[in-house]
Amino acid sequence: MNEQLFPDNFLQSLSAENGFNEENFIKTHQVSDAPTAIRLNPFKHSATKKDEQVPWCADGFYLNTRPSFTFDPLFHAGCYYVQEASSMFIDHIFKNIRPNIEGAIKVLDLCAAPGGKSTLLNSAINADDLLLANEIIKTRVPVLTDNLSRWGQANVIVSNNDPKDIGRLKSFFDIILVDAPCSGSGMFRKDPQAMNEWSEANVELCHQRQERILADILPALNEDGYLIYSTCSYSRQENEDILDWLCQEFDLESIRIPIYKEWGIVETQSTQQKAWGYRFYPDQVKGEGLFASCLKKKNNTGELGTFKNNIQQKISSKEIDQVKSYITDADNYYYFKVQEDWLAINRAHKESLNILQRHLYLKKSGVRVGKLMGKDLIPDHELALSTIINKSAVLQTELTYDQAIQYLRRDNIDLNPTEKGWSLMNFEGQALGWAKLLPNRINNYYPKEIRILTNQSPLAP
Repeated sequence: MNEQLFPDNFLQSLSAENGFNEENFIKTHQVSDAPTAIRLNPFKHSATKKDEQVPWCADGFYLNTRPSFTFDPLFHAGCYYVQEASSMFIDHIFKNIRPNIEGAIKVLDLCAAPGGKSTLLNSAINADDLLLANEIIKTRVPVLTDNLSRWGQANVIVSNNDPKDIGRLKSFFDIILVDAPCSGSGMFRKDPQAMNEWSEANVELCHQRQERILADILPALNEDGYLIYSTCSYSRQENEDILDWLCQEFDLESIRIPIYKEWGIVETQSTQQKAWGYRFYPDQVKGEGLFASCLKKKNNTGELGTFKNNIQQKISSKEIDQVKSYITDADNYYYFKVQEDWLAINRAHKESLNILQRHLYLKKSGVRVGKLMGKDLIPDHELALSTIINKSAVLQTELTYDQAIQYLRRDNIDLNPTEKGWSLMNFEGQALGWAKLLPNRINNYYPKEIRILTNQSPLAP
């Protein structure tokens, strides 16, 4: 890649930016590949391979070589997430501001798909905290839901709503992350095709869209709450200029986040309000382009008001007891039905769930446990991957690597079980999903929409 392959006026637009080194920037795009990084799931300890640690995220690690994640059962079990290292800086921001808020908090990831930052936030919050992961584009919701189901936590809700709809939940959230749609210049090395879409006109359109999204969502942020704003763009119009606008129009206070010089992150300030921002250049950090910032809301935009849920589901205690037998620390959860499916969410979030159900279009709430059929539970895939499942209440079958790949392809499994019934199918002790063990066969219940489709031969790890 040479200088001429960058879009017209792109390098010129960055020439005055703090920390930008044109020669090194061009060279990095010419000669170096994007590094591969993963972030471990702290709730699922495994023997996942890892090399050098990402300096701003304790669970983040670089890999010296990029494996075939498709053929790693531990990836499908939710033991880690493949995530660009720079974006893990959100973890560092969150852990610097979380101690400033007392008690349980409610967190919103507004533009959440495919789920990298949502799983990051889900790892960082406490069990009594709640995460709402929202995706505006309907077709991107399934991958977000799948990734959060793999992560296994019960204190998360997924929604598919416009920012304006969520903005009506006045002062509901304590922390809001807006990883805004942008012109994408920070991904040029990883995705050279993104260059074809970059233009100064598109940068301006993105700037206007970002202002609209932020104006719509800010009423939902509580007084003294924090807004984390990020993009994968280098353009000042989408970054520092947005910070100036937020401080001027909404009287937000810029928060300076401590960083170490050896990390290679460039600390910047906006032109007018001197708001702090953090730029990641791929020639200076081991990661892709990113801009991140944090601001605090000083004023109150009103309250949502009290909401009393008068619609109580008529649920027999016998049925609840059946469901609870599959859950560890079962009394810590609130159980409810959506059509025929039983779900469980941390009991602390019952009221929040009722409010969100009334105002938003929800796609996932807590953990889907399964359906009751007489005395039997037909368990859901979400229960298998959850960290709340009572594994002593179900059969478990340990698979070899080859058997695990057969299972993940939804093929027949070379196995001769001695027991009958629903069984968790495990690899290295980590659940992959369910199968029904019968006297003369095994019924594979791995969800067909997420099965391994490729016919290439896997290489055992």
